[in-house]
Amino acid sequence: MEYKKLTIVISPFQEWLRDIITSQLANIGFDSFVDHNNGVDAYIPANLYHKGELNAVLDEFSEDFAFDVKSELIADRNWNEEWEKNYFKPLVVADECVVRAPFHKEFPHLKYEIVIEPNMAFGTGNHETTSLMLEYILKSDVAGKKVLDMGCGTGILGILCSMKEAKAVTAIDIDQWSFDGAIGNTKLNKIFNIDVKLGDAALLGEENYDLILANIQRNVLLNDMPSYNKVLNDGGTLIMSGFYSEDMHAIKEKAESLGLKDAGHQIKNNWVAYAFVKA
Repeated sequence: MEYKKLTIVISPFQEWLRDIITSQLANIGFDSFVDHNNGVDAYIPANLYHKGELNAVLDEFSEDFAFDVKSELIADRNWNEEWEKNYFKPLVVADECVVRAPFHKEFPHLKYEIVIEPNMAFGTGNHETTSLMLEYILKSDVAGKKVLDMGCGTGILGILCSMKEAKAVTAIDIDQWSFDGAIGNTKLNKIFNIDVKLGDAALLGEENYDLILANIQRNVLLNDMPSYNKVLNDGGTLIMSGFYSEDMHAIKEKAESLGLKDAGHQIKNNWVAYAFVKA
């Protein structure tokens, strides 16, 4: 799959504006972001990119800010080399888990060691939403439980659940890069109880789960939450991320309308991970 990479420079730079723009771009199909000190690199499947939609997002702030946008068409490439050169460094989560790539030679040896082969699916743990979800899993008892990972990306969340002795994990993503990457990473980590599927919430059927992880984005979460709730066992937990603190009210309102109870949240750089329990 070809991707379009947009490098957006904001003048004068404001971190809060970068966060808002990132959130709005996620709503129009952009699925991966890399922050830098004066803007953001945003990635979208080339067939989903529409310049008019981008302009509509930026025009909202054009009276007070200027935007320099450069675009690049990215074909398949050696993402291992790309991440090694530019982005992916070993990540330590809660002093219990290290996430690294196969090319890393120096890293701390902790209780859980997850090896991720970087590709366009990202999900290496360095994004706030992924690290927030990893922290939730680390402090949760998942042993013997059935887990669903929606929007699984590289499979990192499901892999940690399996390492913590989850009974079985179903990992679902709509993106081919993610599907292929998650399968590869389960093998790389010698994980054999994760069933990776290509698709969306329409794949959910008769199987029920004790823990559901959904790290996607606000609109998808609001749309698919009823489907998650339907397959969540009584007493089970739904943990969602991929949205900003200003979206918390909408997420909470939707969850509670389905009978889910607020079980707390965490915030990191305005990104949120929100837990709910099915009574």
